[in-house]
Amino acid sequence: MPFLRFKGFDKHIIEQLSPSIIDEFAELVSIPKEIVKIELLHIEQITNSPLSVEIYMFQREQAIHDAVASMIHEKFSELGYSHLHIFFVILSPSLYYKEGKPLHEHPNQHYQMNF
Repeated sequence: MPFLRFKGFDKHIIEQLSPSIIDEFAELVSIPKEIVKIELLHIEQITNSPLSVEIYMFQREQAIHDAVASMIHEKFSELGYSHLHIFFVILSPSLYYKEGKPLHEHPNQHYQMNF
């Protein structure tokens, strides 16, 4: 956690950009880069859908969300993908469970609450 989910992209593009996205995301959000999860979702488009990036994470200051979105947009724009949608799905720490237990009851919860 957090999860960055990419839809509509070729796998090699995500593999190419993932290391730098993880490094910069972790720095912007102030979390260990080892906990950043990257996923490529395979979808079947029924109607015309844009390329998109879904970011599942806990709430941060607006400036941090803005910086993350700008960084991701810049990386894809450099490769010619400037028309993508980036949106956040804000998770509630009180509704996040690991191994069936509330996050606050988990070992290492002191840094997990900052995801």
